[in-house]
Amino acid sequence: MLKQFKEFAMKGNVIDLAVAVIIGGAFGKIVGSLVNDLLMPLIGSIMGGISFTDLKWIITPAVGDVAEVAVRYGSFIQAVVDFLIIAFTLFIVIRAMNSVKKKEVKAPPAPPAPSKESVLLEEIRDLLKQKS
Repeated sequence: MLKQFKEFAMKGNVIDLAVAVIIGGAFGKIVGSLVNDLLMPLIGSIMGGISFTDLKWIITPAVGDVAEVAVRYGSFIQAVVDFLIIAFTLFIVIRAMNSVKKKEVKAPPAPPAPSKESVLLEEIRDLLKQKS
């Protein structure tokens, strides 16, 4: 069973998937920082200094030791913006990769070398033409 697991884990697809997950996690952190540290402060300042994560609808205010009950729709807006930016960025990256692949495919493949039998048959044909 251990041998079968090792064969499964060492297949190219599993390793490719693991690398993709790791790179995707790092990419998510980069885009998250882009949104949280660069874009949202700019958007907030344009909208009059509003921080989206602070936007909420208070259902029950805090009383003493009891915390407030609130719908934090600002955090939801932040998550939607994060998703849209990540999705658009991935779209651009995948589109660029596909265009590079198409350029590689456009190069015509070299014609295969004729087999030895074909070469010999052509020589025989040429010799027969010369004798006729």
